[in-house]
Amino acid sequence: MAVTLLALLAVQEGVANAQAAPSVAAAPDSHALYSYSEVMVPMRDGVRLQTVIMVPRNATGALPILLRRTPYGVPAKPYTEMPEQLSALAADGYILVVQNLRGRFKSEGTFSLAEDTRIDPGKGTIETRDGWDTVDWLVKNVPGNNGRVGIYGVSYDGYTAAATLLGPHPALKAVSEQASPVDQWMNDDHHRYGALRLSYTLEYAVLEEAEKSANSHFKFDKWDSYDWYLSAGPLSSINDTYLHGKIGFWNENLAHPDYDAFWKQRAWIDAVNSATVPNLNVAGFWDQEDPWGPWQIFKRSARSDPDGRNLMVAGPWFHGAWRGNVSKLGEMPLGENTGQTFRREIEAPYFAYWLHGKGQKPDWAAKIFETGSNVWRTYKAWPPAAKATDLYLHADGSLSFVAPGPNEKNAHRDYVSDPANPVPYRARPISPTYPDGDWRRWESADQRFVDHRPDVLSFVTAPLASDVTVAGEVSAELFASTSGTDSDFVVKLIDVFPDDAQSPPWAEDVGPEPGKFAQSPNGYQLPIAMEVLRGRYLASFEHPSALKPDQPLKWAVPLRDRDHVFRAGHRIMVQVQSSWFPLIDRNPQTFVPNINTAKAADFVAARQRIYTTSTMPSHIVLPVIEPAK
Repeated sequence: MAVTLLALLAVQEGVANAQAAPSVAAAPDSHALYSYSEVMVPMRDGVRLQTVIMVPRNATGALPILLRRTPYGVPAKPYTEMPEQLSALAADGYILVVQNLRGRFKSEGTFSLAEDTRIDPGKGTIETRDGWDTVDWLVKNVPGNNGRVGIYGVSYDGYTAAATLLGPHPALKAVSEQASPVDQWMNDDHHRYGALRLSYTLEYAVLEEAEKSANSHFKFDKWDSYDWYLSAGPLSSINDTYLHGKIGFWNENLAHPDYDAFWKQRAWIDAVNSATVPNLNVAGFWDQEDPWGPWQIFKRSARSDPDGRNLMVAGPWFHGAWRGNVSKLGEMPLGENTGQTFRREIEAPYFAYWLHGKGQKPDWAAKIFETGSNVWRTYKAWPPAAKATDLYLHADGSLSFVAPGPNEKNAHRDYVSDPANPVPYRARPISPTYPDGDWRRWESADQRFVDHRPDVLSFVTAPLASDVTVAGEVSAELFASTSGTDSDFVVKLIDVFPDDAQSPPWAEDVGPEPGKFAQSPNGYQLPIAMEVLRGRYLASFEHPSALKPDQPLKWAVPLRDRDHVFRAGHRIMVQVQSSWFPLIDRNPQTFVPNINTAKAADFVAARQRIYTTSTMPSHIVLPVIEPAK
């Protein structure tokens, strides 16, 4: 939901300093592609929102309106060159409107990350209502519009687009929510099934709530943010030493560790049960912020969609990457610019059909870029028919489609998880989340940086004799125990490339230039799915409870929807660990009623055990597509 890519796009669109934008029509620019005006659009409660309206100078007839509502700033001037991310859309002709949310930059009112998503029964959220009022004002007051409005956006802008689904204006004819969060405790930006996304939540809350008229970056006093978060100690010390209670959303996260009424009132996805207007959902399989929300919106809307207006698109993308150019995944070439393909062949035709009445209505439910084979697949329904196939972990470190036998009666593997030395989630030194840095691409990073750590277990298959195609929901079922009374388990599903996947691109007698040796797919451990589960919530998300030391339990770990081919000659790997720092806050491994108030003395090392027996067969569940006969 954050500004990582959105800030980049904002710079590309000239919106970084929106607070300086004039409140009247801009002076004509002979090179401008659009006329430009800034207005304060009134909402039903009297609050006025800063809104920029750009009309193509070459317009010859009535045009539809394409709206984006954002907390990140509006354009300060009209475009003199068309941004690549908008070129395919702009070719069809739109009145472009960008609006700052209430309380951001020059918009009136109060901004609150938590209040923006709170559901009012029967009324949606504040963004549902502000979206409705904005559309109503635009169609009545913007000259030359054809009465049709579309709304789109990525991340937070994706949420404001998606919120209109809870109460769309009659003039709203097309929505494209892209990477919208839907439930910030269950599995979006700020938590993964209750496990706090520490570094992201802290830095994003500061970014959005520290100043009204700026996107602020937290100032670290250590170069490696891993060191900073570790030395900060228990979560309560961050407020004591750094934030001093001034960042509301951070305080709310600490005050509500469990899935209580606070979070449930903000899980706006619960109000989605049908396809109210056409909606193009867009997700990235390597989205480091909001990989879950678009799938939930798509699946909830599919409950009642007799006209086939609810669509799903997913690809090899980090958060919002489809708005740029993406021709590689990690070190693997994809064979095309997938972002450009999306914008030209999927997004632009979608809006052209619903807003201009041009072209054909999509006859598919899902259009997915299948990685591994690196081809686009079109599905009439998602998920496609697949065979649930178990891939078993074995005590010797192997991974196979053969279940543990009687001779593995007491089989298991152990490791010690120490909160004083947590497993980093990406290679150190870890840069701040903002600005830019390495945050956007870490989910596709080579996992060899933790392979062979004593607190990370790796299980791997023999080289595959044939392709294994996986399409649909992936999950893991671990049988595990801990010597503590609370614990986390992280599961990673990895595609291991052969050591000879690519011939070296340097002369044999010269060797690689400095740093180039690692920039190769050879032996690359590409994460396909990764997730964490927190032990205190195994029995109930609402009411956490302590684990019994050394008692085996089944940990059902959802790994979300995937579409990937593990190619012949590759190997499949599973990694298991109990920390993922500082992406996820450290579990003290001692149960305390509120994990966010754990004291330093509560953090203890624990022995973790993964069972691989015939009666407790830890395994991954893969939806395997059978090869055509």
